[in-house]
Amino acid sequence: MLHLDLVTYNIILGACNIAIIHNMVAIKMGMKQQEEYDGDGAAAVSSTQKMVFAYYVTGHGFGHATRVAEVVRHLILDGHDVHVVTAAPEFVFTNEVHSPRLFFRKGVLECGAVQSDALTVDPLVTLERYTEETVKPRASILAKEAEWLKFINADLVVSDVVSTVCRVAADVGIPSVCVANFSWDIIYLDYVMAAGPDSRSIVLQIAEDYSNCNFLIRLPGYCPMPAFRNVIDVPLVVRRLYKSTEEVREELGIADNVKLVILNFGGQPSELKLKEEFLPSGWLCLVCGASDTQDLPANFKKLPKNVYTPDIIAASDCMIGKLGYGSVSEALAYKCPFVFVHREYFNEEPFLRKMLEHYQGGIEMSRNALLSGHWKPYLERAMSLKPCYEESINGGEVAAQILQEIALGKYHASVNHSEAKRLCDAAVPDDQRRRAIGQDDILIPEWYANAGKQLVWAAWNGMLANISVPGNIIHVFSNESWLPQVAAQILQEIALGKYHASVNHSEAKRLCDAAVPDDQRRRAIGQDDILIPEWYANAGKQLGC
Repeated sequence: MLHLDLVTYNIILGACNIAIIHNMVAIKMGMKQQEEYDGDGAAAVSSTQKMVFAYYVTGHGFGHATRVAEVVRHLILDGHDVHVVTAAPEFVFTNEVHSPRLFFRKGVLECGAVQSDALTVDPLVTLERYTEETVKPRASILAKEAEWLKFINADLVVSDVVSTVCRVAADVGIPSVCVANFSWDIIYLDYVMAAGPDSRSIVLQIAEDYSNCNFLIRLPGYCPMPAFRNVIDVPLVVRRLYKSTEEVREELGIADNVKLVILNFGGQPSELKLKEEFLPSGWLCLVCGASDTQDLPANFKKLPKNVYTPDIIAASDCMIGKLGYGSVSEALAYKCPFVFVHREYFNEEPFLRKMLEHYQGGIEMSRNALLSGHWKPYLERAMSLKPCYEESINGGEVAAQILQEIALGKYHASVNHSEAKRLCDAAVPDDQRRRAIGQDDILIPEWYANAGKQLVWAAWNGMLANISVPGNIIHVFSNESWLPQVAAQILQEIALGKYHASVNHSEAKRLCDAAVPDDQRRRAIGQDDILIPEWYANAGKQLGC
């Protein structure tokens, strides 16, 4: 059996690239970019060639494993062999796929985020564990995985989203693809802020490894991921339903007039002591991940460890949990109102939250309210929500077809995602800035939301001007009267092919440019509400840039 751990590079972009924002862009762009794949379903790859896919999956949370299971299901249906490397429970995959062409290998290459419970991430322990399990044995990991890929004759390496294997694939000469909505560099960058500059090399190495990836298949609700050169957007990847609401209720012995809430944290918080008074009269709570020894009140019911949660979510009146891709995507797809609790030190959250709220699918509950049992007002508010997600949810099928095309060498970077398009993705379109009335406290910061309008002119107004060459930055002083002449000269050299990206802008330098230098952090007095967040503003110092 095989179980893995994912780690992906999602570092916060910089300057112009500071705003590759979240939700709808991935959905809308995914629909347009995949016209040749989308229809009633994804068009089949016109090839009878059986291929071998090595799929590395993080063991951090069930969301990564569940979406991988959906992509793997389609690869298996198309007749290919899939070797899954993961630390996640095998049943997550076998619930969906029963095939002799599905192979498991238990393995953890990267630890993800270490949590003491479902809501508490320990950044220092995470970095320490990553150092011990990934940094120190790096040479042996690279060698071992290279030999294994050769042994299974892999045609394509797929990662969700372990950075190290992108480097391994490049060393072996096999193309690699990441499938994700975030990467671990943006997550770990926040941890470096807490740990200090001694850990900055971890983020730089993750970024460098991701840069070896041929493509990123980007999922809705995505974070900034500037390490990836070529991006393909797809619809939501969610697991299909097998049972109707009526069938689920009948199997669980629940009457039609009972209100159902599913408590889904991917592992029950140890400090949460459930009590009967937590729920309003007429409600029943279905608990995921409860221990076998945990006693529950009469109005709470344990679900089996291997329960197929999409059917339960679709049959529930609402869900309480943390913001993760799996929970958010399935709540949106099956229109289940989501009462979510904030989790510190996980920069994926703001982007998923904005997608969820854009479709009127969720409200936030404080941690104190969760622990104290003050659930009633949140459940009542959730029942007033009208989730309105109507976009495609066949991202697993679409992603599987793209992976096959890439493995066959039929998919080219320039087809659907030009360098100009990548630059546009860094801006936030107007329809991404709309927020519910009364939610000003969680608006996208102005400095971030206005990136699109300022994309062209900001370079001329700041302390530095950046002439942006796709993926590469050339710095010139903007406080000099001769700036236009310098810029014009550089543009001419680029046009003549005399300016080369690798000369002045290494991968490490690109990562440093994602941090905000001191002189770019100055804000007008009294504008604290739109200040660049401290975790972002201090990135430059921590990275040593």
